[in-house]
Amino acid sequence: MFEATLILIISTALMLFYLQAACQRILSRRAHQEFYHSIVNANRLEFPFVRSAIEEYDAPLDYSRFRMQLKCDYLALTYLLKNAANSSLRLSRDEKLLALYFQTMFFLLGVFHLVGVGEEVFMLKLTSVLQYFSNVLGERVSQIRFGNMTASEYLLSL
Repeated sequence: MFEATLILIISTALMLFYLQAACQRILSRRAHQEFYHSIVNANRLEFPFVRSAIEEYDAPLDYSRFRMQLKCDYLALTYLLKNAANSSLRLSRDEKLLALYFQTMFFLLGVFHLVGVGEEVFMLKLTSVLQYFSNVLGERVSQIRFGNMTASEYLLSL
């Protein structure tokens, strides 16, 4: 019984380690241009404010509000990514892996909140995933063509 429990704990820890490593490699790839600002403004996403509140202020976290804002942003971004007009693939393999990573980190955020440690680290990881998703969505939206112009060319002409 003890050996089975030990094997389960070690295999779960290894799976989380490899998931973390793979997702950090995906997140380290940056786009040539940052498109997420337009997506954040258009959809009134809250994750940049959560990130700045965590990084810039030493005040205690409003855990329940931040957790709800991150979850709502995740649901909105994954819906938009799945239903983007120019997306024939829906979610790519990297995006599916990041979605699994977000859900795992979100669960661990709740567990560590009960223990009372490490909430900021998990919230910052969640915001980096949301920034990646919004950047991918912004990149897809900028490639949509309106007549003979792309969306980004149209926005620059305004």
